[in-house]
Amino acid sequence: MKALTAAEMNQVDHLTTERFGIPSHELMEAAGKGVADIFLRQYSLRMSGRPGCVAVLCGKGNNGGDGFVVARHLSGKASQVRVYLFGKPEDLRGDAATNYQRWREIGDVTLVQTEQDWDNARAQISRSEAIVDALLGTGIRGGANGLIAQAIEDVNRLSRDATAPRPAWIIAVDTPSGLTSDGEPSAGPVVKAHWTVTFTAPKLGQLLSPQAGCCGQLVVHRIGSPPALIEEVGQGTLRWAGPDEFAALPLIRAAEAHKGTYGHVLVMAGSIGKSGAAAMAGYSGLRAGAGLVTIATPEPVLPLVATAYPEYMTEPMPATPQGTFAIAGIHSARFTEVLKGITVLAVGPGVGQADETQEFVRTIVAETDLPIVLDADGLNAFAGKGDLFRTKKTRSLVLTPHPGEMARLLGSSISQVQQDRAKAASEAAKRWNAVVVLKGFHTIIANPAGAIFVNTTGNPGLAKGGSGDVLTGLLAGLIAQFGTADLVRVVVLGVYLHGLAADLLLEHSDPSGLLAGEVAHAIPLARHKLLEDLQRCD
Repeated sequence: MKALTAAEMNQVDHLTTERFGIPSHELMEAAGKGVADIFLRQYSLRMSGRPGCVAVLCGKGNNGGDGFVVARHLSGKASQVRVYLFGKPEDLRGDAATNYQRWREIGDVTLVQTEQDWDNARAQISRSEAIVDALLGTGIRGGANGLIAQAIEDVNRLSRDATAPRPAWIIAVDTPSGLTSDGEPSAGPVVKAHWTVTFTAPKLGQLLSPQAGCCGQLVVHRIGSPPALIEEVGQGTLRWAGPDEFAALPLIRAAEAHKGTYGHVLVMAGSIGKSGAAAMAGYSGLRAGAGLVTIATPEPVLPLVATAYPEYMTEPMPATPQGTFAIAGIHSARFTEVLKGITVLAVGPGVGQADETQEFVRTIVAETDLPIVLDADGLNAFAGKGDLFRTKKTRSLVLTPHPGEMARLLGSSISQVQQDRAKAASEAAKRWNAVVVLKGFHTIIANPAGAIFVNTTGNPGLAKGGSGDVLTGLLAGLIAQFGTADLVRVVVLGVYLHGLAADLLLEHSDPSGLLAGEVAHAIPLARHKLLEDLQRCD
């Protein structure tokens, strides 16, 4: 799905009413009801019983109108719903005014017009279990200021108050108040939400802004605008990695399929002290759905790798005295035999940085025509030598650097890479003729043709050793199944499932103790969830 600017989103809303006959008040009703439903679903996954007190903070525009709808749909489902209007009722217009009146038929509104009003309201809000942010919408220019800016800063403190029995959850309606929609840095404070339910399509700022992290978990909720209209109106190349991007892939397996149908992954990984990297990458390839997985690893490491999981095969490789891959293994008759029937290579996890091993990796990339997923120490073999990728033999190379590895490949600094992640990934993809996965918060995936995707699944539980090894095996397993005809979309699917698997594990857990092996184990659950989401989208 394309990401939109604020102006493009406004045009989509206008055309939805003008061309497709969906009134604006129906769009607002669908938006507010969606936020309420999503909040209640998230609450039920994490807590027992019904929500306690919910505070709904409304501004004077349509975002505030959405907030009144949220409040109405939470009424009776939360123990108490309190609504606060920042402004005067007579300042409301159109659908916002209508929904204000509909709320007033069932509930009260506290007006916040002065600092004293806010001081009084803040005392009440501090006792809320959840805060719904409907103060400022996607059309903000500049930054939040005045009383609303003060309210944003105080709400952020309330949600992170370590002395509270449990800090309040914040749910942003359409966008966190104060966040600019078009990607530029926000000039004022921004609400730091735990969830953001945005409508119709993600906005550029929610994906790429320096304050994009304020969205928390981003949920895109359809309210009636046809997907084709988003594609028509959006003029940019940036796409959000949502379920609709994978609808054309053959995710459902044929009844007559066999293991040869889904390819054979060769994982080249591991060294003394890093056998786990090889085992996790191989296991992840199997969990991703590859028909066969073989792990080629230095001979001293093989017993440890072979006993980790019985489902994959192993192949011993000549080793250096340090227990890493030796260059002699590349041109051996045995290795030539191993490559027969292989569909895709996954190279790099845990191979170490010995000079001979780095030469081994560079030779593999230069001389192998199979698709290659290159990660970890495989990338470090090209530190300061990124342009060697242009002389590769394979036509399908996938690079998966984190910002530090990307900086080393480019000969730049991490801060330079992070300053414009989309630009760094896109320019590298074109320069090296490869699909580049720039990992991190909101992972960027770019290909040489100029496509740029942003993935928003995943959580801090992935900030753990082994997560990258799991992603490497996952990507290779998917390429083995789906081929390289639409390589960038297959890679985006892998990044999406990797994050979604981690998200599913947090429905009844905490990110602090999440293990990479657990993420690999949950990959089939993530794929099942994707199929469910696609069915709902039909």
